Amino acid sequence: QVQLVESGGGLVQAGGSLRLSCAVSGRTLSSLTVGWFRQPPGKEREFVGRITWSTGYTYYPDSVKGRFTISRDNAKNTVYLEMNSLKPEDTAVYYCGARLASATDYRYWGQGTQVTVSS
Repeated sequence: QVQLVESGGGLVQAGGSLRLSCAVSGRTLSSLTVGWFRQPPGKEREFVGRITWSTGYTYYPDSVKGRFTISRDNAKNTVYLEMNSLKPEDTAVYYCGARLASATDYRYWGQGTQVTVSS
């Protein structure tokens, strides 16, 4: 089983930056794609980006493109989500998920970390 633990959430002012971490264990990271998702209060879960570990390929939806950056550090078994120019609408519980790079569905999930952006 792959285990993921998010950290780094907190309160930040609009326009500020925050970096979230997703510690991964239980499987060789090179076999995985790790995605970041968020769920604002009362809303559905939203995909905010992914990284394919073996190639470093990243993909972001238009809602965060140019503001969010996903990276990985294999030595630390960690995936990062760097968020810049934060907006109040970025407020959500942020989750990391993992799937086999060859798969479509995200099979493994962390518990989430709260990000609150104030004006």
